[in-house]
Amino acid sequence: MSNFNQLPMVLICGDIVWAHDEVVRLLGSIATVVRVDSQTRAEFLSQLEEKGKFADTVCIYRHNSSADRIGVFDKEIIDKLPSSVKWIAHNGAGYDQIDVHAAKDRGIRVSNTPGAVDEATAITALYLLIATIRQYTRAELSARVGKWKNNLEPAHDPSALTLSILGLGGIGMRFAHMAHALPMKRILYHNRNKVDNAPGWLEYYPKERLGEMLKETDVLSVHIPLRADTEGYVSEGVIRGLKQNARIINTARGKVVDEEALIRALADGHLSAAGLDVYPNEPTINARLLEFPQVTLLPHMGTETEESQRGMEVRALTNLKDFLEKGAGKDLVIEHKAVERLVAKL
Repeated sequence: MSNFNQLPMVLICGDIVWAHDEVVRLLGSIATVVRVDSQTRAEFLSQLEEKGKFADTVCIYRHNSSADRIGVFDKEIIDKLPSSVKWIAHNGAGYDQIDVHAAKDRGIRVSNTPGAVDEATAITALYLLIATIRQYTRAELSARVGKWKNNLEPAHDPSALTLSILGLGGIGMRFAHMAHALPMKRILYHNRNKVDNAPGWLEYYPKERLGEMLKETDVLSVHIPLRADTEGYVSEGVIRGLKQNARIINTARGKVVDEEALIRALADGHLSAAGLDVYPNEPTINARLLEFPQVTLLPHMGTETEESQRGMEVRALTNLKDFLEKGAGKDLVIEHKAVERLVAKL
């Protein structure tokens, strides 16, 4: 099958809600843009075959909404992509729905949209921080059933508590600045490496001092990506290493936290509260979590603003434009950056 007008084919896989004009502006003159209309995974796979209508695809724009019809971009899909596919631009900071290792094995590079999500996700984390330490969710539930302030435990000011941030990437850093403005008593962080541009009031704890950090923590905020090596990272041991009556908030990915260990710690009182925007099996929320009035639950609202959604769409589209015009987008996922550095040395 030959390309229309011999322009490279860009496949739009998933929703574009806000950046329709930008699709035309960024790609209209350099690519043939085709939208995926497959209703099932089997149909999509058949359309990728040699004589299928997506057989000449060079780049793919992907949004998680596409998983509702064709599933995640696992090894099966990656392995069935035409040999012409060279770039997948994922719309989102987290990219756990793409098998990036299978893509790398086939010479397909994957980008995400860091930065575009920082503000909105950090604000969501700030809301969960305030809600958990001031018991606003429990108080609202009490007010809604006409019980006013009944059964509320003493709350705390942020300035009396120590916040620890697990993962100081763009979101974690933005959240740290917001929390510092409250202010918090102290703000600690653990990261793979010390962040060079971190302000002086952010206290770094390396891996060998993680246990020490947990013992000093009143609120643990999780901001690490989901990968094979981070699934269940906030384990029973990490949770039990926290100070008695600590709180956990998570705006990263649900599977980064051992959900059963979290529930046990809430049930026996080791954790006094939790604030969750993400879950292991979205959109399903574990029914046990609904039993705790001290747990604030959001339906993955981290990036649900017009500005963030538009910014993510434009950034993903820009990665495609840069690949088509320059040979590479700027937002390669970390698993592929090492390959780029190696190629650059050749």
